[in-house]
Amino acid sequence: MKINIKKLIAVICFLLTFCLLSATTHAYQNKTKFQKVQYSEEDSSMCIEILKNVRSNHYLRLKLNDSTSSKIFTNYINSLDPLKHLFLKKEIQEFKKFEFTLDNSIKNGNLSFAYKVFNLYLERAHKRSSFQLNLSKSWEEQIDFTIDDKILINKDKQSWSNNIGELKQLWKKELKNYIIELKLDDSTNLEIFKILKNTWENRLNYIAQINSNDAFQLFMDAVTTSFGPHTKYFAPKKYEDFDIVMSQSLEGIGAMLQNENQYTKILRLIPAGPADKTKQLMPGDKIIGVGQGHDGDFIDVVGLRLDNVVKLIRGPKGTTVRLKIIPVQKKNSTKIVSITRDKVKLQEQSATKDSKIIEHNGKQYKIGIITIPTFYLDFDAYHNGEENYKSTTNDVSVLLNELKKDKIDGLIVDLRGNGGGSLHEADVLTGFFIKSGPVVQIKTKYRTKRLFDNNKEIKYQGPLIVMINRMSASASEIFAGAIKDYNRGLIIGTRSFGKGTVQTLISLSKGKLKITTAKFYRISGESTQKHGILPDIELPYIYNAGHVGESSLDNALSYDKSIRAFYKPYNNLSYSISQLTESYKKRTEKKPEFIYVNKKYELSEQISKLDYLSLNFKERNAQKKKDGIRELEIENDYLITKNIKPVKNLSDLKDIKELTQDFLLDETEIIASEFIQISEDNGYTW
Repeated sequence: MKINIKKLIAVICFLLTFCLLSATTHAYQNKTKFQKVQYSEEDSSMCIEILKNVRSNHYLRLKLNDSTSSKIFTNYINSLDPLKHLFLKKEIQEFKKFEFTLDNSIKNGNLSFAYKVFNLYLERAHKRSSFQLNLSKSWEEQIDFTIDDKILINKDKQSWSNNIGELKQLWKKELKNYIIELKLDDSTNLEIFKILKNTWENRLNYIAQINSNDAFQLFMDAVTTSFGPHTKYFAPKKYEDFDIVMSQSLEGIGAMLQNENQYTKILRLIPAGPADKTKQLMPGDKIIGVGQGHDGDFIDVVGLRLDNVVKLIRGPKGTTVRLKIIPVQKKNSTKIVSITRDKVKLQEQSATKDSKIIEHNGKQYKIGIITIPTFYLDFDAYHNGEENYKSTTNDVSVLLNELKKDKIDGLIVDLRGNGGGSLHEADVLTGFFIKSGPVVQIKTKYRTKRLFDNNKEIKYQGPLIVMINRMSASASEIFAGAIKDYNRGLIIGTRSFGKGTVQTLISLSKGKLKITTAKFYRISGESTQKHGILPDIELPYIYNAGHVGESSLDNALSYDKSIRAFYKPYNNLSYSISQLTESYKKRTEKKPEFIYVNKKYELSEQISKLDYLSLNFKERNAQKKKDGIRELEIENDYLITKNIKPVKNLSDLKDIKELTQDFLLDETEIIASEFIQISEDNGYTW
């Protein structure tokens, strides 16, 4: 019998396809169920204990009244349904009957309302994921990517749905948007089937694992954060995770993460950590998937608890983890970043020095640069009285002596990206540059105390510049604020983070409570809270202040003023600052690096203001290409100014990212040389 090879191949292909679809359909029959939760007497007691400690120890002395009750209510609803894709309008109206009575309930440990709402959340979240999983079976037939449709991504403009039918339309749009993102990433339809199956089965499995402890933690988060974003209850297991992050005792990527609207958001990159070294991540980026190794499947992490996401990201030193992110600068696209896990090495976070020769008006000036990634201190060695303990100020003292031997004419202290650390070190470092006097004011609800520099020795008396950016926080802001108030030097960069509060850990009968107990004030009486430190000369923005910084956090404590401490400022630098600002603006107006960074920032700002994303694939793809062409034009315009051949694709840029790395420091060195000359001309002394 003669076999028709072509027909045989066709039959085999048909059978393979049929088997694959049958297997896929069978796999979608997910039987996971969720368990309703209820609170225990222990939960009631714990709630009363947490509340008692917050009320008695928190800096603000807030009363638990109708206003606080409303905040707790809003926090709780937003934490469960931030995008308004689960609860109905009539249900919210029903909930609102309890908005101003929650305070009375939780005073007595009555958590009935919280658990009732949480059980509805579980039911609806399960219903949504089941609906989306079921729709995923036949998305090719049931979802039309050619119609003129869009999805609202600005949660502030979203309204509550009137019925389940309207919710299902939102859920369908969520799925449709997810598929479009996969298509834009060049996933095949078979790959999309597999990803959808895994994604929604994982979400259903996650919902099935939620228990009463999770409900209690989430509601307590809503209660504590109504007093401020840094006040938080840690159950024993959660405190272990928090302690690990703070001590950096496990291998990971070196990033601080937080939950925001069901997303895991990068709050801060640890200087010299694995994530920081990639130069591909920024604070504000949202992690939506985690993949193990170089080619492991991505696990969708949208809606997962933060501790579960952290567990996926952690791993043995030397192994690879891949993060799928929505970049803060391009929220209409996704990106994959590979990171090799490692410990954050202390020596890489140590202060370092450099020096540059800058020519200005025919004269050469030697500029010293000290970079301080964090304010570190070996507390154990310090308290044990060891002489050569590791600390920022011990290291900087050595570096300063070496730079003085090199006969520097001016000094730059670079605090960009320095998220703070030891308050003691910031205090001592300030004393290196002033004769003596107050450095910072710390106000508790009972009294105001001041930290002083009583050492009259000045380790460096020449012209000084301090560099800051949006990620310079806490201890960095204390140091920069003191230098600014004393007129001891110039502050150059962008507005700092704005964290002007102090937290303390309190032990409870079960777990720990991190609570805001004090507030920092500059010696001028100004607070750093929310406002941060404003630079004397402003460099181009890289971070969007609306996405990162204290002011971007819900319920952040407000800015206010305290009394002015008694101190004697040095030379009035106002006229010098105006001179330097004028020459800086003229000089940088046509500098390629400044034009390039400003254009990049403007493009990211335009994209960040989007309220909607199109759900028409052709339109969405065209917009992605349009944005890509615009970005490529910006990149190539810059390359041409550097006599480098333009590239055809954005992916070809990975090897030339270092070109703009130090241009802000380069410009600051020029400003430093001008400042040295002005100081000489005006006879400034410190």
